Amino acid sequence: MSVTFTEDKLKKAQEIILRYPEGRQKSALLPILHLAQEQFGWLSSETMDYVAGLLSITPVEVYEVATFYTMFHLEPVGKHVIEYCRTGPCCTMGGEEVFSHLKTKLGIKANETTSDGLFTLKEVECLAACGWGPCFQIREKYFMHLTNQKVDDIIEELSK
Repeated sequence: MSVTFTEDKLKKAQEIILRYPEGRQKSALLPILHLAQEQFGWLSSETMDYVAGLLSITPVEVYEVATFYTMFHLEPVGKHVIEYCRTGPCCTMGGEEVFSHLKTKLGIKANETTSDGLFTLKEVECLAACGWGPCFQIREKYFMHLTNQKVDDIIEELSK
């Protein structure tokens, strides 16, 4: 499988790379990984190798970053990736019950995707919304003060 950016994405990648001094292309890694994930949906090893080539860095330097951040998907994911906060503050505010309900509602466990390809459920460490838990995030949008009913409403709306 040959991985290459579309003409528009490649132009954007080149603009990002030019923001940094010669020899410092690695500084563009995070935004370039976001571009790659936006185009391909997830970061395969071929995609990460392609990004390494664009930045003139080693593939392992890309793998180190992509595997560290939960925002990057290393396997195919559903249309809506639900990143559910599993840290203490959310748990003490009812997060365990809501998480259990969410898994039952979707019929999947953490790190799985629904059979229709609509939802992937990921557990994450802290969404930095401790005062508004329990919470989850889909792309840039936070869903806070979750209850079982709110989860049902959100899933119903996103299923349309």
